[in-house]
Amino acid sequence: MIKENQNLLNKINAISDIIILFISMILAYLIRFYIFTADTEYIKLVTYMQFSLIIIPINLIIFNFFNLYHSFRTTDFIKECSQVIKANTILTAILLSLLFTLKLVHISRWVIIIFYFVNITLIITKRFILRKTLSKIRSKGLNLKHVIIVGAGEVASEYLEVIKTNKSFGYSYFGYVANCSNFTGNKLGNYNDLYDVLNKHKPDEVVCALDIFDAQYIENVVSDCEKSGTKVSIIPFCYKYIPSQPYIDQIGNIPLINIRRIPLDNIGNAFMKRTLDIIGSLILIICTSPFMFITAIIIKSTSRGPIIFRQKRVGLNKKLFTMYKFRSMKVNSQEETGWSTNIDPRKTKFGAFIRKFSIDELPQFFNVLNGDMSLVGPRPELPHFVDNFKEEIPLYMVKHQVKPGITGLAQINGYRGDTSIKKRIEFDISYIENWTILLDISILFKTVFKGIKNNEQITNNKPVINDHEVEL
Repeated sequence: MIKENQNLLNKINAISDIIILFISMILAYLIRFYIFTADTEYIKLVTYMQFSLIIIPINLIIFNFFNLYHSFRTTDFIKECSQVIKANTILTAILLSLLFTLKLVHISRWVIIIFYFVNITLIITKRFILRKTLSKIRSKGLNLKHVIIVGAGEVASEYLEVIKTNKSFGYSYFGYVANCSNFTGNKLGNYNDLYDVLNKHKPDEVVCALDIFDAQYIENVVSDCEKSGTKVSIIPFCYKYIPSQPYIDQIGNIPLINIRRIPLDNIGNAFMKRTLDIIGSLILIICTSPFMFITAIIIKSTSRGPIIFRQKRVGLNKKLFTMYKFRSMKVNSQEETGWSTNIDPRKTKFGAFIRKFSIDELPQFFNVLNGDMSLVGPRPELPHFVDNFKEEIPLYMVKHQVKPGITGLAQINGYRGDTSIKKRIEFDISYIENWTILLDISILFKTVFKGIKNNEQITNNKPVINDHEVEL
C-alpha cells in the first residue's frame, strides 16, 4: 500500500509543480508589465503560456534529477528547499541560454528572472503545506510504512527509538525477527523463519539491524528479502562512525566508505568558496574602511601599544598563519598561553566596546583576501590550545581540514566568545560535512543579524577558551 501511496504522492507533486509553473509565469508577467511598467502592447500573456509548455518537460527532468519526486519522509525540509533552489537555478539558466541562442526577442528576460523567484517561493510553500498535512495524517495512523526489524541488539534498539520518537516519519513497527526473545514488540520468528514471516505479513520494508555477533545472518536476510520481493535496508554495525552523508568510493567490486566526507575537497566547490571569499572580502574592506580608520585613530589615542596585533593561529591542514585584529587590551605578556574571558581586566574601555560589536575582527578581511582564512568556517585557535584540545575533545582536529573563518555555524547559533568549545566543535563538524555555497551565504546573512554582537554570557565558572588576545 505504501508504494501506491508514494506513487500517488509523486504524481501529485509533479502535477502541482506544472500548475505552479503556469501560475508563476502569469505572476511574473503581471509583475513585470503591470507593476514595473504598464506596457503590454507588443507582448501578450498567451506568448508566455505557450513558452511555458516548452518549459514543462525540462522542469520535470531537472526536478527528477534532483530526486524531488522521491520520498522525503526522513529528509530535512531545509535539504528539500536546497534541492528546489538548485533545480530552479539550473532551469532558469537553461531558459536564459535558450532565449539567447534562439534569439527569442518576444520573451522578456526580466519575466524569466522574476519567474525564478516566484516559482521557488510557491513550490517551497506547497511542499511545506504538504509536509504538514502528511505529518497530521501519519499522526492519525494513516499513510504509514510498516517495517519489520531483523535483530534484537543495541543497533535494533536505537533504530526503534528513533522511529518511535519521530512520529512524523510515518513508520509503523510491526515486530521483530531474532533468535532471542528479549526485545520490544512482537517476536515474529527466528532468523531462519524470515522468508515465511515476509510471505505471511508482507511488510513494506525490512530493516536489518544486526549487531556484530549476528553478522553471519546478513547474507540469508538479504537473500530472503530479495526472494520475497521485500525492500531491505541495512544499518551497519559501525553506523556511529559513519557521517550522515558518507562518500562511497570503490576499488574493484569492494565499496569503501569515506568516514569524513569533505565537500570542499572538490575543486569546483573550493573554487566557488574562494571566489565568494575574494569578492566578499573586497566589498567588505571597502564598505568598512571608514570604521577601520576611525577605530585605528581611537585605539592609538586612548591606549599605549600597537593598533593591530598579530598572532599565530592554526589554519588549514594544521599550518600556522598570522591573524590580524584591532588591539582591544592593554599591553600584556601572555602571548602564547593566555586567554580572554568576558570579564577581563586587561580590556581597555574602547576595547570592550569593539569586542562587543566584533569591530576588532574587521582586519581579518585581509586574512581572507590573502587566502589564510575564509569568510565562513571554524574559528582558528592558538597552537598552545590546539595541543591541549586535541587530547581532550574528540574530533577536535577535524576542523583543520578546512580554512578557518571569521564567522561560522557555531557563532550564529550563539556559541562565540566565552562558551562551550565542545558545542562549537559539533557545529564546526556539521558545517564541514554539510557545506554548500548556499549555507555560506545563509551564515553570512545571519551573522549580520545574530553574530555581530557579543552578548557576553558566562557559561560556567571554569574559563572557556576564547579568542586569546595578547600583546605582540
